[in-house]
Amino acid sequence: MGRAHILLFFFLLSTSIYAQNPEWINYTEGRAVFATVIEGDIIWIGTNGGLVSLNKTTGEKTFYNRSNSGLPSNYVTSIVIDNSGNKWIGTGFGLVKFDDQNWVVYQSSNSNLPDDFVNSITIDDSGNKWIGTSVGGLAKFDDTNWTIYQISNSDLPDNDVRSIAIDGAGNKWIGTQRGGLAKFNDTTWTIYNYLNSSLPAFNVSSVAIDSLGNKWFGTGYGLAKFDDTNWTVYQNPNFDLLNHDVISIAIDGAGNKWIGTYGYGLAKFDDKNWTVYTISNSGLPDNTIRSITIDVAGNKWIGSYGQLAKFDDVNWTVYTTSNSDLPGNTINSIAIDHSGNKWIGVLWGGLASFDGTNWKVYNSSNSGLPNNSVQSIAIDDSGNKWIGTESGGLIKYDNTNWTVYNSPNSTLPLYNITSIEIDSIGNKWVGTYGHGLIKVNGTNWEAYTSSNSRLPSNYVSSITIDGSGTKWIGTEEGLAKFDDTNWAVFNILDSSLPINDVRSIAIDSSGNKWIGTKGGGLVKFDGINWTIFNSSNSDLPYNDVRAIAIEASGNKWIGMGRGLAKFDDKTWTVYTTLNSGLCENVVSSIAIDASGNKWIGTWGGGLSVYKEGGVVSINGDKVNISPKEFLLLQNYPNPFNPTTRIQYSIASSQNISLKVYDVLGKEVAILVNEEKNPGTYEVEFNSQNKTISSGVYFYQLRAGSFVQTKKFVLMK
Repeated sequence: MGRAHILLFFFLLSTSIYAQNPEWINYTEGRAVFATVIEGDIIWIGTNGGLVSLNKTTGEKTFYNRSNSGLPSNYVTSIVIDNSGNKWIGTGFGLVKFDDQNWVVYQSSNSNLPDDFVNSITIDDSGNKWIGTSVGGLAKFDDTNWTIYQISNSDLPDNDVRSIAIDGAGNKWIGTQRGGLAKFNDTTWTIYNYLNSSLPAFNVSSVAIDSLGNKWFGTGYGLAKFDDTNWTVYQNPNFDLLNHDVISIAIDGAGNKWIGTYGYGLAKFDDKNWTVYTISNSGLPDNTIRSITIDVAGNKWIGSYGQLAKFDDVNWTVYTTSNSDLPGNTINSIAIDHSGNKWIGVLWGGLASFDGTNWKVYNSSNSGLPNNSVQSIAIDDSGNKWIGTESGGLIKYDNTNWTVYNSPNSTLPLYNITSIEIDSIGNKWVGTYGHGLIKVNGTNWEAYTSSNSRLPSNYVSSITIDGSGTKWIGTEEGLAKFDDTNWAVFNILDSSLPINDVRSIAIDSSGNKWIGTKGGGLVKFDGINWTIFNSSNSDLPYNDVRAIAIEASGNKWIGMGRGLAKFDDKTWTVYTTLNSGLCENVVSSIAIDASGNKWIGTWGGGLSVYKEGGVVSINGDKVNISPKEFLLLQNYPNPFNPTTRIQYSIASSQNISLKVYDVLGKEVAILVNEEKNPGTYEVEFNSQNKTISSGVYFYQLRAGSFVQTKKFVLMK
């Protein structure tokens, strides 16, 4: 068999499948709907928590995110569908092509995409993809070649491209953030801004073209209509437009313009009359309207910050687009109670509890929480939750009653609570931002500040307590040790601490202190000796260490501004969005439950759960989400050297094989050849164990009549 025939054989073996039960699970909010597109009965929805497929008829939803698909980011900004049914998906970390089976990711590191943050996508009549990026300008992609337009090599007025539409003559109308509007006919650029036209603002966030060829532009200072000669501008208050900031536009079959604003709802405009819809007079879930799509039946599908709404001109239907009830994707803190319930503090989202199945959300409107920005959580021996907020003080919750402590009703000097730790006799040690350390003993409050103690700074970021009851306190000006009588201070002047800004502290079973710093890496302190781990002397990839947790085996889990690291005192393993199911690289908090699951809170990406070999539920069982079909996922990382990991799902008990082949069809490795029960599995392929060279290889999964093959690349 010739090489071309073998390659064709491999590529014809893909089958439609769906993933479940990975070693990684992502829980995301997904309430902010940025994009919607319709494909028959399916609505594809881009959210801040991933991609959602919604069947309009049955209501069935499928969630795709970092842990169960090839999406490089859970932040989905834009979606278009080409004539072959491929979904082209813009994300916060690259462009994705999804053919319902395979995911292909284009990033600045593996293609000529000029920037990984994709704002907008459209497709012309020739099938070219026009891609607007955040800082890289405009890209044209014909599935083989890239053409890049930037301010440096064209007349594009700004490299931050927010919107693109193509008229009947093939002209591209390109809205930018700071440079106004550009018209491009593939040869000539024409620029419109408020200095040389009646366009009311430099930022053009949305573009739509009606059946008469009129262009409608949403700007930060109103709505503009342009008929290629004349401009008409609609602004508040001279028209019934709700707000100047127009961020989305769609035009229905009757020519009505549906206009989404930032914070002021939805407007319908029939060229004469305005009808306004807000949360107060309609079924809109939120007043910020980020996307509008109209189906063949005339239904409006409206993406807002508060879920997706369908409006048929009479009735409203709201659809949840989150795969959890997590009230936000920026996780400040995680605590686990004696029953294994997770308590999660969310920036501006309040407090969430999760028992492995059910979610409960507490916020200022449905509980005694005075503020929705929860920064820290600690749980005492009686099961009381002590909750620190950004501007609402300290709260005690006993599962029934809420007690709020802040400056009007206590000696707590400031509402902003950054950290809480509870000692063996029940004292609460409370770190504040700007007003030092507070000891709460029943109803008594005692404040330690830089003026009345040796606390090196009033900005306390972290607290932990060792087996002797000594408090270790991280501040912006060094590390403090306090045994209730004596203070010791460690900083760059009188110790080997590499930098004064201490962000996190954990203590291992030997009493060693593990200290995370902002910019200085990770520090181990045994009471005498200091050991520094940073990006220049170890495999720690980034020196901004924000969170540390230590599991029973002694492994240190380190959350950084650029990923998660595991350190077993010898070897480092680094997890990022490039090589794992981690939902976001900025890791802000980590907690480890009794089953060894790592609960990882991120800044903007949601919550990830990880356990090698399979996430375990609270009752000690593997999470039992049976795969619906067989699945072979794309390996990660790809390209790789020397190792890569391959994940696959088995829908029924089968004898399965997973093998690696070269481009000539020669077997290179047998990774699996045995009977497997239903579930999701992951194996590692180590090229060092094989005498193979750099190049393209294939891995193939066989399970009964199911066969699927994928390509990967070894780069030595």
